[in-house]
Amino acid sequence: MNTNELIEQIHLLDEQERMVVAALLRQSTIARNINEELSGKLTFGQRLADRVAAFGGSWSFLGLFLGAMAIWISANLGRTGAFDPYPFILLNLVLSCVAAIQAPVIMMSQNRQAAHDRLDAQYDYQINLKAEMEVMGLHTKIDELRDRQWATLVQMQERQIALLEQIQARLERPAE
Repeated sequence: MNTNELIEQIHLLDEQERMVVAALLRQSTIARNINEELSGKLTFGQRLADRVAAFGGSWSFLGLFLGAMAIWISANLGRTGAFDPYPFILLNLVLSCVAAIQAPVIMMSQNRQAAHDRLDAQYDYQINLKAEMEVMGLHTKIDELRDRQWATLVQMQERQIALLEQIQARLERPAE
């Protein structure tokens, strides 16, 4: 393959694959810690959404939530002058508000995590592609070494055969 054909083949690659080829040619690494890169770029809202999602999906939240509901119901059940008598309309409003606020915040965190996962998959692909190219290069080098060794062995065998033929010729000559 000549240089022009190689350049044409490289232009057929996408940007990500060209970056991997360039890293391979420079013999540089492409692996890096994505978590460190992304954690420094998070906005206040993203960090808050992650914390709310982490807490909202925990046993601590569930226990506190059930405890608060039990306290609310017991404080208002069967009392005259209760601030939220049965059927607990205010409690339903509070629960609806919590759900209405918590759901989009959790979705924001999940969307950010999905973007993080896509970036993670992209880096995994790049690393796997580079590793595959390195392995192919190693196979080529091993094949070249094997071919050289075969050539050396053939040359040695030819010399040995020539020496054996000389020895045989000496042995077949009549003694002088």
